[in-house]
Amino acid sequence: MRIQTALKMVTMIVLILSLVACGSKNTLEEVKDKGKAKVGFANEKPYAYQESSGELTGEAVEIARAILERMGVEEMEGELTEFGSLIGGLQSKRFDMITAGMFVNPNRCESVLFANPEYSIGEAIGVLTGNPHDIHSYADIAANPEVKVAVMVGAVEIGYLEAMQVPADQIVQVPDQAAAISALQSDRAQVITMTGPSLQAMLESANDSGIERVMDFEQPIVDGESVRGYGATAFHKDDAEFRDAFNKELQKLKDSGELLEILEKFGFTEQELPGDMTAEELCKS
Repeated sequence: MRIQTALKMVTMIVLILSLVACGSKNTLEEVKDKGKAKVGFANEKPYAYQESSGELTGEAVEIARAILERMGVEEMEGELTEFGSLIGGLQSKRFDMITAGMFVNPNRCESVLFANPEYSIGEAIGVLTGNPHDIHSYADIAANPEVKVAVMVGAVEIGYLEAMQVPADQIVQVPDQAAAISALQSDRAQVITMTGPSLQAMLESANDSGIERVMDFEQPIVDGESVRGYGATAFHKDDAEFRDAFNKELQKLKDSGELLEILEKFGFTEQELPGDMTAEELCKS
């Protein structure tokens, strides 16, 4: 009886230890073992969206898919959800990681662990080909009273232009982005402005060799800070190992030029590359 009791105790101890061992796996180990990661995406073009075929794609989707494959995680179980549900879903372990249009900022850094940025989004301007008025910043617009800038009604760029001292009579407000292109083509405005990806998409849609994007545009400084934002993938606060492994593969994509290749498929350009900016720097700013 004593031997049987001892054997039972040993069996129970082994079982408990095995359960503890299984429970102690971190998320990186779990997704590698399963060969699958659950990823939450905000449903927003060009970051993440569903095609008519039902396939999930977008800038964030393809970058996450490429990096996970390089980490040995063959399957990405992607789920589109509301932007406001991403962080809560990550914290409740509904997702292993979240991404798509989420800028890194100090407030969010208190809730999640960000990887380094995959892209940056800033303002952009379009002009007639050759940039006849030599415009490279909002300050240049303010300095030349002959130049008018077309911008969509209600757009955030109106506030940026005002902050950069562009007079109201030089700001032509139009109903939509297509109307801004028309204003430039008809010379009712000499400059148009919107975010980089939006402008790129509009120029490609217009297919007009007479207009171009100013690639060396200087981002406006508002209240002492650049308006450029940086988007990144986020992880649970306890998943530093997962985040670090992700960062390692992301850096390889940057170094090889493959990151830009993926971004370009969704209307991004070299202007939207994140450069050497890190999540650590952005969380402190």
